[in-house]
Amino acid sequence: MTETEKIIKRTKCLVLDMDGTIYLDSTPIGDMINTLKKCRDKGIKIYYFTNNSSKNYIEYVNKLSKIGFYDDRDEVYTSAMATISFLNANFPGKKIYVLATDEVVKSFVEGGINVVNATGEEPDVALMCYDTTINFEKMKRFNEYLVKGAVYIATHPDFVCPTAGIPMPDVGSFIKMFEATSGRTPDYVIGKPNSIAGGEIVRKTGLEPDEITMVGDRLYTDIKFGVNSKFNTILVLSGETTAEDLKVSDVKPDIVFNDLNEIVGYL
Repeated sequence: MTETEKIIKRTKCLVLDMDGTIYLDSTPIGDMINTLKKCRDKGIKIYYFTNNSSKNYIEYVNKLSKIGFYDDRDEVYTSAMATISFLNANFPGKKIYVLATDEVVKSFVEGGINVVNATGEEPDVALMCYDTTINFEKMKRFNEYLVKGAVYIATHPDFVCPTAGIPMPDVGSFIKMFEATSGRTPDYVIGKPNSIAGGEIVRKTGLEPDEITMVGDRLYTDIKFGVNSKFNTILVLSGETTAEDLKVSDVKPDIVFNDLNEIVGYL
């Protein structure tokens, strides 16, 4: 039995990145809907975990359902959800400015966070999500809070968001921009590759780390997250990472597939 076969056989849960891993934009990659159904039929639990914090988790549940994927809301986890937990545990009651879309800002309020976007109060924390509605006024305000010394948090470090067309700048690109204007980098980055979320997945599933396999298209977030969480790892070349990137990377996955549909041959 090959090492790939051994890993797939002992996997009881797949933790799936979304963008670039199971779909591009709103189009499933290949026969992905049937591929995940076959995994479920083999008793493998599915968790969808995205660093993309441009939408709240209900929007992701609805998107998955619309595309045709199984839409159990308890299986969707985002970097924004992880950040809400982090803020409640480490900055309870503190004033938070949230650079995000309106729906994501609302989700932080609903999560018990003291959001001061509407009041204009000086925040204790300046939080950067993936704001696809960002404009100059928002950038100016966020930069001001950084210069004035607010605790600086980012939901995730991804540089680009893969699409079926041209890749779009993501939070990692914004981090570089604000480093140029404020001289600062985040004090905390919450999403993948941080292993805090990995511990939460272990707790929720009741599985051992080596029974969980992380699948993603980014070496520096998805695969590094899996390594940090002591999960098995599968890199798919259907999103950001190319074979050339893999050759020069210090982060190495256990398995490399062109896309996740190749897993069917090992079930």
